[in-house]
Amino acid sequence: MSVSIRRLVFSRSQSLNPYRCTIYPRRSFSTLPEPPQSRRSGFLTLTLTAFAGLTAYAVGSIYPPSSLALLFPSPAPAPPTDPLSPEFISRTTSIETQLLNLPLLQSLRSSPDANLWYETRPYLSYPEDRRVNNLTAGALRGPGKLAVPPVVWCKRDESESFVFIHVGRGLCGHDGIVHGGMLATLLDECMARTAILNLPERIGVTATLNLNYRAPTKADQFIVIKTKIGEVKGRKAHVVARVEDLNGTLLVEAEAMFVQPKYAKLLNSAALRQVMGEAPKEGAPVHLADGQDLKALSKEK
Repeated sequence: MSVSIRRLVFSRSQSLNPYRCTIYPRRSFSTLPEPPQSRRSGFLTLTLTAFAGLTAYAVGSIYPPSSLALLFPSPAPAPPTDPLSPEFISRTTSIETQLLNLPLLQSLRSSPDANLWYETRPYLSYPEDRRVNNLTAGALRGPGKLAVPPVVWCKRDESESFVFIHVGRGLCGHDGIVHGGMLATLLDECMARTAILNLPERIGVTATLNLNYRAPTKADQFIVIKTKIGEVKGRKAHVVARVEDLNGTLLVEAEAMFVQPKYAKLLNSAALRQVMGEAPKEGAPVHLADGQDLKALSKEK
């Protein structure tokens, strides 16, 4: 009993003593190790940073900057619509100048066999009252669309051709990418020209048109449609074609069959040929390669 009383008294005296001395261990002057929580936090940060880097690398590999530009193109203002406005005239003139001076077109003009080819511009002589109701020469003509008539570099035997066209921003499906239907329309017209000039009556309609899209076609650039005649049998002509950019990238492959209708003799084929662009008549100026002899050219003819 006495022992219990002494413990109780000692315990109470200790709790009531404000000057009780507590001994603390001496601190070291060296840096203390980080607590476990801090270590875990640093490891988590490092892991998240590495994961973000790998994710960015993977996204960049799958969608490089060029692809991202196609998916998320920068906004562009609407093209001018008034043909008499200074902006309309300026933009059209600029595209026309660029078109006529394209490096590929220049190289074709100066090639050794340039005398076997001719250059023409479809729709230039198309009557205005008919042009306004034509899709590619009327409704789609102007800056932001088909700004100027194409340039056709065609073989004199009409077996193949190069068609240079500028496609504007207003011809898109997804913004920044030319609509697939627009490319089909351009291919149909270019291939029809090659086919029709190889049919007996120079008249033909599209029977079949098959396309394989190989890569997106960026808007606001020049493209080249290359056509080549295939088998011609009776009233049917087969044509193959491909769409490329100026770097030679394949964008679309196509093949088509054109048929001369039975009533072709009743139609005015001369007017159609005039619209499509004809070979220059004898005596018309021709492009000569550098150093080519005009007399030698005359003998070849």
